[in-house]
Amino acid sequence: MSAGGPGGVRSAGRRLRDSLVGFALNSGFSYTLLAIFMGLLAGAVILLITGFNPLQAYYVLFSGILGSFKNVMYTVQYATPIIFTGLSVTFAFKTGLFNIGAEGQYIMGSITALMVSVLVPLPPGIHGAVCILAGGLAGALLGGIAGALKAFKGIHEVIVTIMLNWIAFYLSNFIVMSPAFKKPNSTATVDISDTSRIFTNAFRGVLGVVKVHWGTLLALAAVLACAVILNKTTLGFRLRAVGFNRDAAEYGGIPVARSIVTSMGISGFLAGLGGAGQVLGVVGRVTQLAAQEGYGFDGISVSMIGGISPAGSLLAGLFYGGMKYGGSKLNMIGAPSELVNVIIGVIIYSIAVMGAFRALVRFFTAKKEGRPL
Repeated sequence: MSAGGPGGVRSAGRRLRDSLVGFALNSGFSYTLLAIFMGLLAGAVILLITGFNPLQAYYVLFSGILGSFKNVMYTVQYATPIIFTGLSVTFAFKTGLFNIGAEGQYIMGSITALMVSVLVPLPPGIHGAVCILAGGLAGALLGGIAGALKAFKGIHEVIVTIMLNWIAFYLSNFIVMSPAFKKPNSTATVDISDTSRIFTNAFRGVLGVVKVHWGTLLALAAVLACAVILNKTTLGFRLRAVGFNRDAAEYGGIPVARSIVTSMGISGFLAGLGGAGQVLGVVGRVTQLAAQEGYGFDGISVSMIGGISPAGSLLAGLFYGGMKYGGSKLNMIGAPSELVNVIIGVIIYSIAVMGAFRALVRFFTAKKEGRPL
């Protein structure tokens, strides 16, 4: 049969079908794009029902993200802390652990960085680095506690980290309102020391009030470091082995308990860095919290949207930060900014549903081809 005949066409069709199925099975990125489309579609439907023009609303939303260099930098600023918390959740999940405590670890990083800034006088440059390190270590301590209870007492990390979130929340409020740190006639602390600030005014003429800080570069370095540790080092192999099969890892001589504590400690360190960077680079103080700020919980969404990978967490963090910042512009046309939360929620649910669909496709494909399920 010639290549141009019916047989050739059918053969080419089968190859195309197999290529598309293979791409669908092996490319998590394609599922993420589809989930984002579903979220935007759901948002458009809601806008239509409530009497708004979806095209106009989305133009305002994305202009608020990409309409100017200043808007892009605001997006980066919004994204930086949730890139850290997304990395935190991703690192733990890659090693078989579910860190719900990034919120508390973030809070501990924030308040610890402020305490070191106020109480420990140091020269500029060194001061900021020490405060960031202290914030990261505070988050690591909180994560390490959850890891130790998991490793040595068998207490599930989800339960422990949820409880630790509230301990961090109330401890932060106690410190904020203590005489040593409370600003008079305020529900916030005194400002951090000028020598510990990590933002630069080099771009003030271009960006105006936008504070560009070194925490953004630190987030990029953290993404690279996580990717290298997980995929290119013995430590990463051991941590992933414990997450994949704890009994097999123990049989292979890997110290399981130490690996669990290490993983949760690194995860907490990343979230703590996010909190420290936000205090030293953006807000400059810590306020009394009426409710948890949500950076750690946003990190769970970022990790899922990013396909549980370091690079994905970076891209998803930028997307999430952009949606949060751009969403605030929807008020210009009278549309509620809460629409962004609906879109993000639909994206998360779509990823979960498509994950199940992906598993079904794998099952039926393997069954049809006679491969082991």
